[in-house]
Amino acid sequence: MIEIKYVTKIYGGTHKAVDDISLEIPTGEIIGFIGPNGAGKTTTIKMITGSLQPDEGEILINGKNIVKEPLEAKREFGLVPDNPDIFLRLKGIEYLHFMGDIYDVDSNLRKERIEYFSKIFEMKDALNDRIISYSHGMRQKIVIMGALLSDPNVWILDEPMTGLDPQSSYSLKEMMKEHAQKGKTVFFSTHVLEVAERLCDKVAIIHKGHIVFFGTLEQLQALYPQCDTLESLFMEVISHA
Repeated sequence: MIEIKYVTKIYGGTHKAVDDISLEIPTGEIIGFIGPNGAGKTTTIKMITGSLQPDEGEILINGKNIVKEPLEAKREFGLVPDNPDIFLRLKGIEYLHFMGDIYDVDSNLRKERIEYFSKIFEMKDALNDRIISYSHGMRQKIVIMGALLSDPNVWILDEPMTGLDPQSSYSLKEMMKEHAQKGKTVFFSTHVLEVAERLCDKVAIIHKGHIVFFGTLEQLQALYPQCDTLESLFMEVISHA
């Protein structure tokens, strides 16, 4: 579970990129996080994962405060950031072992999961190549593999489908469903509303730093019965916010 309590982030002394938001991301569900560019999505995710500190409020990951207990909190989640261009000089297999070392993944389990993900994402033949030689889609795959290697309880995925081929995108979505069905947490941002519509149990919509809706698509539909797609619902919510 992710608990965001009265969180605010201020840039430049006056601009509230995130303004007093509260949100509870439950276990056992896939929660989509959507909003226009500049709405506060990435800032919120950076605060959840500890790369930014909130100016007000607190964030708990399975009960662990990301500011006060950063190491304990970070062991609870796996993060796929919005930019996969990291550790470019490492080989793919070196990066995976680096992530395995950080999260103390047992050697036998590590080998098993690397083989599993390599097959799922068709990366076996590329693991001994340097990440700098990878295409954008391959970089996205290796970052996903590294984030999920330790089998974290909480998945935090920032635009995870970007650059993925259709088969890999389908595989990741199936893995997200399975993770939620195990009673664990999946929180992901996306700008592809059709993906959110098909995949999410609930959506949180952020606009100008405020959470303007959180609930099921059925609840959102009830508010705007004239709309028949998430895209039209989203535009309606934003126009009234």
